[in-house]
Amino acid sequence: MMWQDLVFMLGSGLSIIFLAPTLRDASARVPLGTSLPSMGIGFVYGATFFTLGMTFSALGALAAGAMWSLIALIRSPAGMGLSARLFRMESPTLFARDLYRWVAGYRTSSVPDQYVTADFSGYDQR
Repeated sequence: MMWQDLVFMLGSGLSIIFLAPTLRDASARVPLGTSLPSMGIGFVYGATFFTLGMTFSALGALAAGAMWSLIALIRSPAGMGLSARLFRMESPTLFARDLYRWVAGYRTSSVPDQYVTADFSGYDQR
């Protein structure tokens, strides 16, 4: 194990320890503008560390990303958090309708409709 792998893993472990009180505090409200980018950074760092062969750092960064995911899900300022909005009864139905419209629109569009033809009639073609 490289010493850098250990240092990054310890740093991620400390961030998890420091984030735990936020997750436990029922009155805590963390904006999605903070938690979602931090979650994404944790997951990207985890994947990057994994490709570098730094397994422990990757696991630590992925765990920190998962902690930020939980904070976004449970402690966002909108009422009971993002989970309340995601798991409402109409939410899966709306998602299914939007997905259906997107797939139907994707299937009906043809490739030539996506491009604009250029009119070169005004140019001198020598």
